[in-house]
Amino acid sequence: MAAVPQLQESVWVDKFRYDDAECQYQQQLTSQSNQQALQAAPEGGELLPRLKAVEQENRELKKHVQVLQQALSRMEIRLSTLEKGSAGNPPVAVACKLAQVKAVEEVNGNAKEEDDDIDLFGSDEDDGVAEKLREERVKAYSEKKAKKPVLIAKSSIVLDVKPWDDETDMAELEAKVRSVSMDGLLWGASKLLPVGYGIKKLQIQCVVEDDKVGTDILEEEITKFEDHVQSVDVAAFNKI
Repeated sequence: MAAVPQLQESVWVDKFRYDDAECQYQQQLTSQSNQQALQAAPEGGELLPRLKAVEQENRELKKHVQVLQQALSRMEIRLSTLEKGSAGNPPVAVACKLAQVKAVEEVNGNAKEEDDDIDLFGSDEDDGVAEKLREERVKAYSEKKAKKPVLIAKSSIVLDVKPWDDETDMAELEAKVRSVSMDGLLWGASKLLPVGYGIKKLQIQCVVEDDKVGTDILEEEITKFEDHVQSVDVAAFNKI
């Protein structure tokens, strides 16, 4: 029984040796672990620079990802706008494109219909319609022109009609002069004027249409009454 306490006391006294041995053992394990880690790492001392390079690449990749995300966001907004526009009023570009496609389709459809309706040999019926239309236009123009008032040129003439002598019946002479009748002639007032030696002349007024009656015709017609008329002179001539 006396030997047990002595053994315990001896172990306790040597405890620091066990502690030193344990510490040395742990240091050896740590040293071996570090050496193994350095041997496993590529090129040993270049691990830290490589880690920094990887971190730099990660930062640059993050920047690129942010740029791509922003572009994707703008694209999504634009697509959303186009979809909304197509549901109601399409955007200008889309509307123009649709209009162009529709116009091309209409032109192709009309061209096909015209090809079906073309008469390669012509048609006498078309010529008849054109001729009828021309005649109607000419007729309408003629009617319009006929309704338009036409200015008629007229003149006022004063004639001196002289008898043979003082024995000529001047009332009968005037009646014969007024008996001259033609289209465009209208007789007016008259009077007797003395010439001399008791002879009087007949001065008579008339209105004539220039295109229908002239002074030479009047003189010729009046001088036909040669038993009463010696001469006919134009005393006055005025355009109306």
